[in-house]
Amino acid sequence: MIKTKLPIFLFLTAFTLLSTTAYAQVGEHRNDLSVGVNAGYVMSTVSFQPKVVQKQHGGLTGGLSVRYVCEKYFKSICSIYAELNYAQIGWTQDILDASDQPVINSVTNAAETYSRTINYVQVPVFAHLAWGKEHKGMQFFFQAGPQFGYYISESTSMNYDPATRNLADRANSVVAQESMPVEKKFDYGIAAGLGAEYSLPGVGHLLLEARYYYGLGNIYGDSKRDFFGASRFNNIVIKATYLFDIVKTKKER
Repeated sequence: MIKTKLPIFLFLTAFTLLSTTAYAQVGEHRNDLSVGVNAGYVMSTVSFQPKVVQKQHGGLTGGLSVRYVCEKYFKSICSIYAELNYAQIGWTQDILDASDQPVINSVTNAAETYSRTINYVQVPVFAHLAWGKEHKGMQFFFQAGPQFGYYISESTSMNYDPATRNLADRANSVVAQESMPVEKKFDYGIAAGLGAEYSLPGVGHLLLEARYYYGLGNIYGDSKRDFFGASRFNNIVIKATYLFDIVKTKKER
């Protein structure tokens, strides 16, 4: 599985880093550098095989942003955009019976709940294409590229003792993940986003974006002797970013 995904991932990484170079052959040169901060909310799940029924796990993300604008190709403003972020991701189980009702624990007499929060340092690197006002006003953008993550820590929230959980009534009885710490610290995948940017000279740039991340790496072993054949992240991110200019191409008169 990993052997088939890795060449695709490496190709996308190379494409992202080299794509703006291709524009340089025919585009109008730019030399704009902006840095800033970003913050947002992450909704995440983990694609387990065998399946674990889940609902969205909510967490925060934020960090530093940098953008280098290198070309304007016809109406497309071409950049490399990257971030260094802290992110809270993970999964929240939806523990239901065969009638889609919450499973009640016989000891606590409460509906069983379980969630795992995993903290990562993440580095997305994007090819960023924008259309609209270059110097002042609104533009819309699309960006895509690889994302790398490294595990920092994890925590579990559950309201029952594993020895007394109600497995008899659970429609989804896969529970191995509840006691397994993350085995693979390095995460990687593909991210893409759509958004809008408003620029005001002397003030900076405000970006609002919706982004999706598809993980290619597993958090647990995926060999034939491992329990899970797959354990990959899927994240939806809503994010706001503020950038201010360090180097700015002067507008031609």
